[in-house]
Amino acid sequence: MSPRLLPAEPGAVPILVWARRSPPGAEQQLRHLAAQPYVVEHVAAMPDLHVSEGIAVGTVFATEHHVVPGALGGDLGCGVSAYRFESPAASLGPDVLRELLERLAQVIPVGDATHRGRGLALPPELEAPPLSTQKLRHAWERLAPRHLGTLGGGNHFLELDRDAVGDLWLLVHSGSRGVGAAISDHHQRVARALGEGSLPGLRLDTPEGAACLADLELACRFARANRDTLAARALSVLAPTLEVAPDAASTVDVHHNHVSREWHFGRPLWVHRKGAMGLEAGARGLIPGSMGTASYVVEGRAEPRAFHSCSHGAGRVLTRREARARIRPAALAQALRRVVHDSGRAAALVEEAPAAYRDIVEVLEDEADLVTPVRRLTPMAVLKG
Repeated sequence: MSPRLLPAEPGAVPILVWARRSPPGAEQQLRHLAAQPYVVEHVAAMPDLHVSEGIAVGTVFATEHHVVPGALGGDLGCGVSAYRFESPAASLGPDVLRELLERLAQVIPVGDATHRGRGLALPPELEAPPLSTQKLRHAWERLAPRHLGTLGGGNHFLELDRDAVGDLWLLVHSGSRGVGAAISDHHQRVARALGEGSLPGLRLDTPEGAACLADLELACRFARANRDTLAARALSVLAPTLEVAPDAASTVDVHHNHVSREWHFGRPLWVHRKGAMGLEAGARGLIPGSMGTASYVVEGRAEPRAFHSCSHGAGRVLTRREARARIRPAALAQALRRVVHDSGRAAALVEEAPAAYRDIVEVLEDEADLVTPVRRLTPMAVLKG
């Protein structure tokens, strides 16, 4: 669909929305952002738009000279990875999937759980990164080894899916964990003290802005290392059963909470994405559905008005509180009757029930000029934080 033009405040930049409907609270957040002095061109909203802290999930905007730490969320560098195996997914029956899920849960901490003791060895390039303050360096030393290779909670997941030709896929959704939260909190405090606008942005020609940008990049690198470690641990569990390695050419990894230096509308801009993927024409990404619905491998179409972006998922239609109040564990069990999961955690998992999310097919219809779906992945087993 073509984007809707959302009425903005006088003097604000335009707002383009790729969703047939959007929550009033999210529209209010879009208007607030569009009125900020550093935003250029326009604000783009993806079809999975919904209210969140700071700015709405599914928001993309650009600046010339500012970085806006409060516009990226706390889970910096959060994203998804996908690995395809030329292995018949149908050969993994429910009993095998349950056994694999139990073994995955033994090697991958979920929710608030972290590794004990000193944690895992960090990649050499992340052992002592040049963070901007001593406090952040201490936080990295304390948190990074224990959070590397941990899934986290909320909508983070590790999933086994099958595609239309019967191949198996491993999907991983996680981010920078406590490391990213510490970096985000620090730079949001700095921005509140020194930034410009009511959603404070830091000028990049100041020491504070440059430090923020450098630390954000480190958080994204940790997030990617975290997904790589989660995948490696999962592959160590899957290998004896599958007896085949993933196809490297099919592997996908994309961030959806980040800022990136890109060329748009004839000039270099700093593109901020919260809950949105940046995909160049033909580049592949992954748009997850929910625990009980399909995910899609997609190819970008590089729509200029969307800053070459697309949705990062289906998008919530119920808040976590609303989901807990409205969705019964029995309804979740019915929705997941064909998906192996930890049924003993049903009371907690209702927050992530398919009914709490928008129909992924409708989302893809709304962003038909942003991406082209190339593979539909159906969930078989899911490990949730």
